[in-house]
This record gives sequence, structure tokens and C-alpha cells, in this order.
Amino acid sequence: MKENNHELSPSDSPETSSARKHEDTGWNMTKLSIGALAVLSVGVAVGAYHDRLERRAEIPAQAQFIDQKAFNVLPTVLPPTEFNLSSVFVPPGYDLDALKEKPFHVYDDEFYDVIGPNPSLTIIARSTPPTNEVFFVQSAGNPLTGTGLNKSAIIQKISLDEAEAVTAKRNASGEVQVHVVDSNPLVINPNGAIRYHGSILFASEGMGADVQSELIMMNPREPYNTTVLLNNYYGRQFNSLNDMAINPKNKDLYFTDPIYGLLQDFRPAEALPHQVYRYNDKTGAVTVVADGFRQPNGIIFSPCGSHAYVADSGAQQVFWGINATFPSNIYRYDVESDGTWSNRRTFAHIHAGIPDGIHVDTKGRVYAGVGDGVHVFNTAGTLIGKIFLGQTSANFNFAGDGGMVICAETELFYAKIAATSGAPTSAD
Repeated sequence: MKENNHELSPSDSPETSSARKHEDTGWNMTKLSIGALAVLSVGVAVGAYHDRLERRAEIPAQAQFIDQKAFNVLPTVLPPTEFNLSSVFVPPGYDLDALKEKPFHVYDDEFYDVIGPNPSLTIIARSTPPTNEVFFVQSAGNPLTGTGLNKSAIIQKISLDEAEAVTAKRNASGEVQVHVVDSNPLVINPNGAIRYHGSILFASEGMGADVQSELIMMNPREPYNTTVLLNNYYGRQFNSLNDMAINPKNKDLYFTDPIYGLLQDFRPAEALPHQVYRYNDKTGAVTVVADGFRQPNGIIFSPCGSHAYVADSGAQQVFWGINATFPSNIYRYDVESDGTWSNRRTFAHIHAGIPDGIHVDTKGRVYAGVGDGVHVFNTAGTLIGKIFLGQTSANFNFAGDGGMVICAETELFYAKIAATSGAPTSAD
């Protein structure tokens, strides 16, 4: 018998047991409390289970439950030459059309909290080779559009009122007008953007060796005048600025700098490591907060600012193809009180394409634009559901009350869900 173990043995006499009564009282109370907690937990679990069954029985019209056990073991697992990050995964018993027909894919019952009782996904535009508006941009370096070295990608916008008016339709292409925004001076090859002090702050990737990559503020109203906020790191050009986010604690700006301009052949060889930077608006100080990335891409903070998330899309080598041994991950960092980062951990690995734009909702769940649409992860990094497009979503964002604008390769979608943005929308 182990020392300090007070289990009553057959040799214990009633007198011995009585003598230990007061000694054992604390232990017995602890034991009783643990037992009560266990019973309570079982009761809660059973109640939650029945709630999940009821919600699954009332699955929304545009949603479907995906049983992950159905594909834990497949009769044939294709080799990497036939199935890799560029492939769209179709679970057994489904086909691609069926997955698109009901695009809200429930991988875990928690996803019902995200989508609500009546989610919708509507195509509001198709592309061809204080306002209530959403601004978005073309991808620079796309061979189909010819952007990059010789022609800048453009900024566009839509009216959220027009998007809201067509949410009852699955296809409302042509019913929401897409406007070209003529920034002045022009934002060259714009990429990620956020609201910033009443303006829209764009990451401009630059063009060639002589047009550097910059952070540029644009007035959201005509004449869309622009002002450069930052264009160098101690005299050195940034590589190909990509995305940015505001820390809700200190309101500082954090941004990523991969080398996609080089990989798409419209920027020179890199002059700096592939890093995440911090910009202090009050002092103008620029510091590095994280390195060691193949391609740092999307960036976002948890609602309270205690964690930072960065997407590493290094597996996508663009003209050089996909290298599945390179990262296709989202990493999580702890944000210290002084704004620095520590304790990098792998939060999620993306199984379809690479993570590009990332966002959070008010519950701290992480959303990522990936190779087949938008994936949603809970705070533990578990995939709980998808907004399935069957094509790549490079970026997306929450918009309005429960709205989400999703940019696909050649189509623009507007989703209506229950969850709303948990990220600060501005540094104001």
C-alpha cells in the first residue's frame, strides 16, 4: 500500500477507522466533490448530445453533415502525383456537384453555431479576362489577367445593400454591380487591406525593381486619393507586402512580407528575410516580431489580442508548382504585454491548397481561405466546417450583420451566417 493512501483495508479495525475520521474528512469531501462533478459533467454531456442530435435533424437547407469516419479508411489512397494540395477532396458517397449544392459542410456540430439556422451562399458577380461597401482587389501576377510586371492589378468594390437584396438566390451574378476604383496615385498591385484611421490601408506589392512594395492609405470616397504610410525597412525594399492586422490591445499594425512578387516574376530577388513586422503609429518605429517562415501570408489576432495567427503558404511556389513538404499551416503565437510574440505553435495544417487570408469571429474561431473555399477551425485548431466553393478562395471578410464576402478565382460570393467578426476593423 502506498504511503498516505487512506483506503480502508480489511485489517483496519473500527477503532483505527474512527481515529482517522477527522484526518480523512478532507479527503472524503474531495472525493465526494469529484464524484459530484463527474455526475454533473455526464448530465451536461448527455444534454449537449441531445441538443446536437436535434440540430442535426433540423440541418439548414444549404448545409450538409460530413461524417469524417466515412473516410478514415479509404479503399484506395492515391499517390501524391495524382492527389495533392491542388486536389479537391470529395468524401465517399458524394460528388462535386452535391458538395457545391449544399456548400455549408458541417464537420463538427460546433459549426451550427457559426452558420445559424438559415445560412446562404450567393454568387453576386463573375469576372471576365462611410459607405456601405466592400473593397477587394485582383490577384497580382495572374497570367490570365496579365497583371504583375506590365499591368497593375485593380481595386474594385460592391455595395453591401445590393448584396443583401439577393441573398435568397443561389446565383445572382450580374445583379450586384462591381465598380472599378481608380486610386490616385495608383496603388500598384494591391493585396491585403484593412480599415485604418478612416482610410483603407493596402499592401502594395510593387512592380519590378524600381517600384517598391509599400503600405498605402486610400480615401474610400472619390477621388480615392492615396498617401504612402511606409515604403522601406531602414533603406531596404520590402519583398512583396501581403497582409496586415491591428492588435486590439495596443492598436499597432502588424504585417507580412513574403516573396510572391518574385515567384510570380514581377519583383526582384528578396532583400529581406520572410518576416512579420510591427509598425507603431505613434513613433513610426518598425520592428520584426517573427521570422522563420517559408511564405508568411494572412495574419489576424484573437478578439482579445492574446494570440496572433499567421498563415504560411510556402507550399505554393506558383510558377514552380507545389511542394507539399513546405508549410501549408496556420501558426499561433502568444502576444506579450509589450506587443512582442512568443511560443509559436502549429495551429492547423490545411489539406486543400494553402491558407491565404485568415479571420476570426467573436468566439475566437479561425477562418481561412483555402483551396476549396473557406475552412473554419475552433480555438483548439479542429476543423469544424467548410463553406465549400469547389475552388480557391484567396481571401474573404466579414461584412455587415452576419455577412461575408468571399473572393474566389473568377467569382464573387456573398454568404449569410450567424457568426460575426471578432477582429478590430480599424485602428481608430
